[in-house]
Amino acid sequence: MPTLDDDSGPIVARTTRSGPFQAPKGTRDVLPPESTRWEALIARFATHVEAAGFRLILSPMFEDFDVFSRVGEGTDVVRKEMYDFVDKGDRHLALRPEGTASVVRAYVQHRPLPPWKVWYAAPSFRYEKGQANRYRQHHQLGVETIGSDDPDLDVEIIALLADFYRGLGLAEVKLAINSIGTPADRSSYVERLRTFLAGRINELDPDDQSKVSEHPMRVLDTKRIASQVVVADAPLLVDHLSGPAALHFERVQQGLGALGIEYRVDPRLVRGLDYYTHTAFEFQSAAIGGAQSAIGGGGRYDGLVESLGGQSTPGIGFGTGIERILAACDAEGVFDVPEPRVNVFVIDLTGGQAARDLTFDLRRQGISADRAFGGGAFKSQEKQARRSNALMTVTIRPRDDREGQDISVRQTDGGSDVMANSSTDVVGLIQQLVAETSSKIVEETQ
Repeated sequence: MPTLDDDSGPIVARTTRSGPFQAPKGTRDVLPPESTRWEALIARFATHVEAAGFRLILSPMFEDFDVFSRVGEGTDVVRKEMYDFVDKGDRHLALRPEGTASVVRAYVQHRPLPPWKVWYAAPSFRYEKGQANRYRQHHQLGVETIGSDDPDLDVEIIALLADFYRGLGLAEVKLAINSIGTPADRSSYVERLRTFLAGRINELDPDDQSKVSEHPMRVLDTKRIASQVVVADAPLLVDHLSGPAALHFERVQQGLGALGIEYRVDPRLVRGLDYYTHTAFEFQSAAIGGAQSAIGGGGRYDGLVESLGGQSTPGIGFGTGIERILAACDAEGVFDVPEPRVNVFVIDLTGGQAARDLTFDLRRQGISADRAFGGGAFKSQEKQARRSNALMTVTIRPRDDREGQDISVRQTDGGSDVMANSSTDVVGLIQQLVAETSSKIVEETQ
């Protein structure tokens, strides 16, 4: 089989279609002005987590299939929802379904010094039925810290996400936590749970019956009513934690309490992937409600590095969906982001050369500027200026009685035209007006 860096392989003929084309099912385009809100959210997140020492990581959108199959062979993410394919070089690859596995693979490959703290903003892909705020291509913000098993790090990770939500203005977000314990705790619990579920297997929903033999913990987070009745009587892992795991979980709860972060212990919270150990957590939005209320979560994965070929190294992280966050913000009426405005829009009635030169002069002075292209009458260019929502408009006209140009500056919120003698003068004038406008905006928001 070809290696991952071997591009040889057969070329498969494909049929072509005529347009117009639409975005693939389960995906969507994010257009301005909505995309402005995405930009603001990602920038807010970057500032927030970088203040805690995290740095950006960029990883491929696709990996070797086995990178993701290791995170949970029995989970729906791997069995049903993975976008996997064999490429022209006969390599079995998969589009990234979640962020953690790719980050851990990068850690194993590049061996940075631990503790390694990174954040990401990236699309993820899952082949699943579209639902409200759930897409086949969705977008996640996340952090990972690899190299420490300190329970205070669990507290830091959870608190980091809680404070991010709070900073956005979200007030109806609730935190649920649980402990999965050590791998040994989990193994003994799985046997106890399997025995219990097997004794009542006929009461389970048929879709859950198939999970009992190989992956009984997958039944705990079932959404099927019949199975939920059975699960309500199931033994709880948190009641059978080993001493070290119980102490770890107690320290996490103490830390959250010390930081004033409200939470509830949900003993049936197992998250959707098999790599979790010790702490697992999930943030749910009461404003959204229903099956799609989870807006973010994560946990500790102390065995994942080793399973991907590295030395045994603890890790913890979280992921939070951009679409879900913004849906929660909409439901609560918070995180409004004003549409961006350029400082200056240039209308040129002298042929366009003056607008070309002036807009670049302004930008090189740090003043945002746009212009009309293709000429056009004054009314046509003025319409574009209004649509740009610029703070001020510069109009360049030919002089009627002599050589040269008349240059006027008008602020959008009113006032008379201010004349300038040259493009050099207008740059200085605009710098002054932009400074005055910025000061006024700051005063109005205080």
